[in-house]
Amino acid sequence: MNETPRPAGPNSAEDASGWFTIIAVCAAILVLGMVAGAGLWMMAAVTVAMVVGAGAVVSSQWSEGVVARREDLPEEGRDLEVLIGSRVPICVSVTNNGRLPVAWVLAEDLLPRAAGGESMEFDDASARAKMPALSVDGARLAVMALWPGQTKHLRYVVHCRRRGYFQIGPTVLETGDPVGMFRRYRLGTRPMFVTVLPRIELISTYEIGSRRPIGEIRIRANVMPDPTRLRGIRQWQTGDPMRSVHWAATARTGTLHTKIYEPSSVIGATIIVDLHVSTNPDRNEPVRTDLSIVAAVSIAAALHDAGEPFGLATNGRDAADRVKTEGFLGDHRIGDHFEVRDAAGQAAAMLAKNDRLRPVMIDVDRGPAHLKELTRTLARLERTDGLTLPDFLIETESRLSSETTLLIILQQAPAETVASLVNLSRRGWAIAVVLNTLDVDDYTRLAAPLLAENIHVSHLSDQDSIRDVCREQMMR
Repeated sequence: MNETPRPAGPNSAEDASGWFTIIAVCAAILVLGMVAGAGLWMMAAVTVAMVVGAGAVVSSQWSEGVVARREDLPEEGRDLEVLIGSRVPICVSVTNNGRLPVAWVLAEDLLPRAAGGESMEFDDASARAKMPALSVDGARLAVMALWPGQTKHLRYVVHCRRRGYFQIGPTVLETGDPVGMFRRYRLGTRPMFVTVLPRIELISTYEIGSRRPIGEIRIRANVMPDPTRLRGIRQWQTGDPMRSVHWAATARTGTLHTKIYEPSSVIGATIIVDLHVSTNPDRNEPVRTDLSIVAAVSIAAALHDAGEPFGLATNGRDAADRVKTEGFLGDHRIGDHFEVRDAAGQAAAMLAKNDRLRPVMIDVDRGPAHLKELTRTLARLERTDGLTLPDFLIETESRLSSETTLLIILQQAPAETVASLVNLSRRGWAIAVVLNTLDVDDYTRLAAPLLAENIHVSHLSDQDSIRDVCREQMMR
């Protein structure tokens, strides 16, 4: 990441056009001077040619001699991971390795336009909801004059206000000749990537169980009893299976007795987060989407603490894939004025391999490493216009765990979504729904058809309700 790309040569389209114009003007002056016999014309032409040539050489030497290096980077191949509210100091050193002093060089560290902004304060909730994901304390742009071997630094602090995956950089270096006839642009440093992890709310209990007959918690009713949980014995009745006969009690009493088992269930979950743009409207962003992510990671953390299995499935898009496909897009100077052919080729190759309709899935598992992977993935998720939730469930049903509850977090439940969930429930899947909506009337309207099919529904109204959203035991 610290390698500095090679500078572009003077043969760019803009420079070629400038050279052609200047040569044509000088040639015209020489011809006029020869025809008119005017020595001053000849001297003017030679002077202009010398100034142009010197400017081209000086600008090229300055551009080649100035290098940039990003300091305090994470380990090679790893992204920086921080929590919401963290402040990340950024330092870019700019050094003149050439033999000539550089009169001026402009260094700018780029940030995504949609993510960054100057540092500001927010007085009310609506303003805080619209605050940028990243705010900057300090200057990301500076004009420097460098002596040979001199190093100066570009320092600023990035304040991470919301979860997400962000690209910081690359650093663009701009210089030119003193009279402004030539300008050179270079990619000073490669970008760094920051993952801002979502906040985890502590959940004391989690009581949504699946329909698996052998598990860790009791449920009120079940189609099949758990043979590992013996509650007691009673006299055998017509219809009791013979495999449940308690032969020891039968032998002692001389009367058939049968075993009584407790129904139970596992409490693991496959968390499904709906992030399609049609059911996550812009007017609710980014508040409601971030609330869904916080609820998902909080439930996963509670399951981890209980030692239970958990997984993730979503129709959203991983922001890391988006950044890879976009590469260094976003600045008009990049790609036209310096050599980024290799980077552009790599970005094109990644775009060919990236399938926007591919679901993001993490298989059901246990352990802290699994929780870390799931948290990191949730932090990077973004809305997409790819698969709707019904299409997503059809696409991924064969890959979902049938031994855990499908805990679905969504903002809206149109008719096709309700039909898809009802079909899954009738085919034996354990379904629980978390409706992420502020309005109680909207919750009542959306929950009614699901409750009519005995699908457990919880109301996620705000961040305080996350702790209570999964405490109700699902009725069987």
